[in-house]
Amino acid sequence: MTNRIDSLLEAARTHCDEEVLPNVDKWNEVGLWPRSSSDRAGELGLTGLYAPVEFGGQGLPLGEGIRIYEELGRGDGAYAFALSMHNICTFAACGYGTEVFKKAWARDLTSGRKLANFSLTEPQSGSDATNMYSRAVINGDGTWTISGAKAWVSLAGEADVYFTVVKTTDKPGHQDMAMIAIPADAEGVSFGPLYETPSYNFLPMAEMYLKDVVVSEDNIILPVGQGLQGSLMAIDIARVSIASGCCGLMQSALDTALAYSANRKMFGGKNIDLDGIQWMLGDVATELEASRLLYRAAANALGTPEGPLMAAHAKRFVPDAAVKAANTCTQVLGGMGLLKPYGMDRLSRLSQMLRIVDGTTEISRVVIGRSLKKRAAQLKTPVIPKGFGES
Repeated sequence: MTNRIDSLLEAARTHCDEEVLPNVDKWNEVGLWPRSSSDRAGELGLTGLYAPVEFGGQGLPLGEGIRIYEELGRGDGAYAFALSMHNICTFAACGYGTEVFKKAWARDLTSGRKLANFSLTEPQSGSDATNMYSRAVINGDGTWTISGAKAWVSLAGEADVYFTVVKTTDKPGHQDMAMIAIPADAEGVSFGPLYETPSYNFLPMAEMYLKDVVVSEDNIILPVGQGLQGSLMAIDIARVSIASGCCGLMQSALDTALAYSANRKMFGGKNIDLDGIQWMLGDVATELEASRLLYRAAANALGTPEGPLMAAHAKRFVPDAAVKAANTCTQVLGGMGLLKPYGMDRLSRLSQMLRIVDGTTEISRVVIGRSLKKRAAQLKTPVIPKGFGES
């Protein structure tokens, strides 16, 4: 297993250096998903990280596979994010899909020949997932007829299948929620105009509309009653994956600032010789090391009772550190940091995007706060000495 993860990390590193970094600006100018590049990622084994070997996957534990996005994140956080979501869907397909679905889709997904995306958010509901309007009617022949809309759908119009969370009744709560895979070419599936996003125009995002879409029961990934629980697990994996990608972004920003300051002549020496510059970049380096330790600990906790809390800690801390790192490193470059060729504006905007998707910083604080309340309830009330505070 060690040899396998080392080999895949090296493959991701090479893919970043040879495929992503040289082309990401062109991708954004064209505004199209680089399908040939994601195909190449699939050939390298980067699109079936957690899937069993029997389905063409790499069979990696979550704690190891998530490290791949740090390497990809050096090139571009949005690219790493999209591949992480595909891997989560592939993991769900191979682990929870029906035998019919796995036979039809598993190897195409693990190889990257076909791409998948997860659809939970709706125009009126993000973090409050139970406030969902998308409905599935279960027909007498076992098929499902689905109507509704999803928002912030990544790989909109580009993915081949969308793992979609729906409700099956009008009752409040989550006991009727399920997840079903909807092929992109199913009749009644359409997409709205692409969102206009800064610095990641190549990643198509839009609303997805479902109008009387009929899907086979073979496409059920999580049955009625398990949709929300499975979605929350997927989101925890996504949050830690984002933290991993943020570390790659921080490394990229730090390396750019180091290379610049080591060559910029100022006050009879180099910028890197100035204490102020060293302290600024030293703080970035410390927070990068802390971020790596945190996301890797969170990745190893996924699937355990501590997993959701650790994912919240990682999603709260690491993207914030990435925003700070991008801003600090831009400051080190001075006016040059504002110029497009250095890429700092792209990293700054990407870090803000990664701070928001799959649960904002504030939502992570809610998860952490609830955990603290539970702990507080278990602690004994401190004994206040008699007479303390009396005048």
